[in-house]
Amino acid sequence: MEVILLERVEKLGQMGDVVSVKPGFARNFLLPRNKALRATKGNKELFEQQRQQLETDNLTRKGEAEKVGEKLDGMRISMIRSAGESGQLYGSVTSRDIAEGVTAGGVTITRNQVVMGHPIKMLGLHEMRVSLHPEVSVAVVVNVARSEEEAERQAKLGRAITAQEEDRAEQAAMAAEAAAAAAAAAKSEEMLEQAPEEGLVESVVAEVTGEAEEAAAAESAAPAEEEAPAEEPAEAPGEEEDKA
Repeated sequence: MEVILLERVEKLGQMGDVVSVKPGFARNFLLPRNKALRATKGNKELFEQQRQQLETDNLTRKGEAEKVGEKLDGMRISMIRSAGESGQLYGSVTSRDIAEGVTAGGVTITRNQVVMGHPIKMLGLHEMRVSLHPEVSVAVVVNVARSEEEAERQAKLGRAITAQEEDRAEQAAMAAEAAAAAAAAAKSEEMLEQAPEEGLVESVVAEVTGEAEEAAAAESAAPAEEEAPAEEPAEAPGEEEDKA
């Protein structure tokens, strides 16, 4: 079937091109979405009459799409799903899920604008294209993980985290904790061993200091005793009477 394209259609052509497509593709996609007209003589004449207006409208829509694309390009959305150890999802992430995630992020799109060949069925970071206009498309990153924490780790690593990597990370964390505990125990033991020695030194220092203070006190008291005058012996009462 031959149709006249009313806008650019990827892998088909530009606005105004007359192309041949399969009847089912024309009836199910191009015609109901106003992307093309049947290439009849009357429609060709109608298109030429409306071509200028169609091109003007197309430029307006393109400009609006580019503004939206500036907000959307590079957006990251997280999808939390259950998955097995191999990373395969128990289910899938569809274009509807992605459209809802992008809309929740502040930019409204429809599932038909999400370009994906098949649903996402594995954990990890998946780049998807969003078509905002036949000539404007942007990329969004879908981070599929089993938890918000895993999504954050995947975002930092830039890839999915396997069950083996999680096990290794857990073992490494446990080993680090054990090493830290052993180091703390060794430090405590060392301090306990040093504590008696330090106490003994302090005791010896205190004893020596005390003896020195006693000796100094004795030396300062000795001269005072030597310089004190000797007392004269008292006279007996009988001797005083004889003198009289």
